[in-house]
Amino acid sequence: MSADPTHDDRPPPADRRPLYLVALAVALIAASGLLPGGIAALGALALGVGIFCSALLLHGRQLLQRRGQLRVLQQMAHFLAGDPAVTVVADAEGEIHHVNPAARARFPDAETLTSQESGEGGNVAGLLRGLMANPASVVYRLQKKAESQGVASDTVSTRSGQVSLSVHGIGGGLRLWRIEESRASAGEQAEAGLLPRLTVGRGGTILFMNAAARKLIGKRVSALDRLSSDPLENGKVISVDTASGPVARLVSEVPLNGGRRELFFLPPPAESESSTSFDHLSVPLMKVSQNGIVTRANHEALKLLNVEDVSGKKLADLMEGLGRPVTDWLRDAATGRGQKQSEFLRISRRDREVFVQVVLNRVFEDGEPSIIAVLNDATELKTLEAQFVQSQKMQAIGQLAGGVAHDFNNLLTAISGHCDLLLLRHDQGDPNYGDLVQINQNANRAAALVGQLLAFSRKQTLCPEVLDLRDTLADLTHLLNRLVGERVVLALDHDPVLRTIRADKRQLEQVLMNLVVNARDAMPEGGEIRITTEGLTLDAPLKRDRASVPLGDYVLVKVQDKGVGIAPDMLQKVFEPFYTTKRTGEGTGLGLSTVYGIVKQTGGFIFVDSVVGKGTCFSLLFPVYSEKPAADAISLALEEEGAGGPDHDAVILLVEDEAPVRAFASRALRMRGFKVLEAASAEEALELLRDPEIEVNVFVTDVVMPGLDGPSWVRQALVDRPEVKVVFVSGYAQESFHDDQAAIPNSTFLPKPFSLVELTDTVQRQLH
Repeated sequence: MSADPTHDDRPPPADRRPLYLVALAVALIAASGLLPGGIAALGALALGVGIFCSALLLHGRQLLQRRGQLRVLQQMAHFLAGDPAVTVVADAEGEIHHVNPAARARFPDAETLTSQESGEGGNVAGLLRGLMANPASVVYRLQKKAESQGVASDTVSTRSGQVSLSVHGIGGGLRLWRIEESRASAGEQAEAGLLPRLTVGRGGTILFMNAAARKLIGKRVSALDRLSSDPLENGKVISVDTASGPVARLVSEVPLNGGRRELFFLPPPAESESSTSFDHLSVPLMKVSQNGIVTRANHEALKLLNVEDVSGKKLADLMEGLGRPVTDWLRDAATGRGQKQSEFLRISRRDREVFVQVVLNRVFEDGEPSIIAVLNDATELKTLEAQFVQSQKMQAIGQLAGGVAHDFNNLLTAISGHCDLLLLRHDQGDPNYGDLVQINQNANRAAALVGQLLAFSRKQTLCPEVLDLRDTLADLTHLLNRLVGERVVLALDHDPVLRTIRADKRQLEQVLMNLVVNARDAMPEGGEIRITTEGLTLDAPLKRDRASVPLGDYVLVKVQDKGVGIAPDMLQKVFEPFYTTKRTGEGTGLGLSTVYGIVKQTGGFIFVDSVVGKGTCFSLLFPVYSEKPAADAISLALEEEGAGGPDHDAVILLVEDEAPVRAFASRALRMRGFKVLEAASAEEALELLRDPEIEVNVFVTDVVMPGLDGPSWVRQALVDRPEVKVVFVSGYAQESFHDDQAAIPNSTFLPKPFSLVELTDTVQRQLH
């Protein structure tokens, strides 16, 4: 055996049984050839082949067992090299296969013992022959006890002192023998033991600590839970709290009588981690010191961090978003607190936004705790979380905007409505006419602002129509040229066979103007803005970013500039409300969020591509509209033909809880010759309709009111008056009650704020 304590010369000797079986199998096969043909010859041949196969299987099994034993021996060599006690590794029969340096120093013949193939001189009993009488019986008794319990120990008194023997099963069919001699009394021996040793009672109470244990801990302790926060399990490396800080020790447990046990604190095995295996593991790993310095990272971690080397860098410089000092986090992990608890951090990289889930695990190197950080790419998880948070935020903003819009639209309806009534009594030569026009125009501007507030929360009221984008852009070109100024050139490129879409023209113009203005601002030195339209057919769903575009026919609109571009980590935020990269006072952060809301409510999709320093391209996809021009033209003609003058016999039931709006609407309808019945609530309207003598032709009702809402009371009223037409008016978007309206026949919707003409024309169309 080599003198190097960290390596073993050879595996345990092989069992010769396979050789005997092979010899027997060869003899049977040879005999089958000498026997005359028949059952006897076939039987001998089959038996020989079967024994030969069994020999091969047995030999393979022995090879696997020997390989396992060799691996255990290699691992134990690191562990036993620093043990001051005499320690040997033997198999189940007591044959010695490894001795540590302390055993060589105590027994000069140890090298000769391990080199013998068999015989009493090469086993544990032979090693102990010079220490005690009849060692074979002691070894045999301890071996049998270790077979059933895993560990066994005994103390043998000799003329020169006492010999303490303990044996532990270490796997692979091998056992670890420890031999401690003492020429002192039993009490002195326990006090001056070579290794830190504790005697522990049933409830975890420490009954005794030897001098080495007291020196290691720095003081006497009365309970195990004051010694370490880790569970003290046999064969486990734990962190022992000492006066100088946490120290790693391997726990070895020996059971005693009466439920007591002895715990030995052994030096931890040397780290056998392979540098190559660490670097090429498929899991991103980093080794970090307690003060936050990264000492090592494998290939997967470097790829995730997008760096070539991290040695010497601080963990706080590579990741952010912990919410507390990184050193405190690492110190807790080093002391055994907070392990297995993951933290989500953002990697500090500029090319894209990457989140990682980090779990810290404590390891020991040279008895000192170190930390292995296990990283897991959590970008997709955080993206889904951000998507959920964004939807919650948009829902809250939408509810707030809807409530504000409802109240504002009621006010604006009353203002603009009464202004319309005043304008009817003043001609253009009247001195007050200009003031009334200003009031009317500013009321309309306020209504547009409310619509913009609703746009990014997708709750604005749309008036969709069939559009050809070439005509829409042609009508808008003059205004766009004025917006971009003289230093910017606006170029249009259209598909000659572009199909139509269905959208709100006014809102679509708002989308294009916002995108063009942003492109202009991205080119302070001037340049070209190109708007292109083309048809696009998707044969398979298109998945991009967080969206999935269904297959079908689309109209693609691109707005491209050659400006400063948008940084990759900002691309995902450009559509968020109130997010802007412009300086204070130059932007509100509502432009692109409004664009996004209008496009999504129209049923379209919007994507953005950008390269810093080269420009940005916004791509809008609108589904192609399935045209039905003939039916639409006929319906429109019939409406125009039937929409004659006012029907002076028509009776209108006006239900509105806002008194100013009700007053304006009532006067407007009466001026057109209608008979108007008023009600301030749904309950009042139903009470009025109980009189069968009252004839009503049209219900004009607000949707949202205290008590019963508009659709609810209308359904009750239509039970007895199914022929009555309905006009719903509301400051909320039509989509908020679209399903209720669809279930009510002969109904239409009029959004607030509405003008005098819009109200009377809508009622007139319902009558005809």
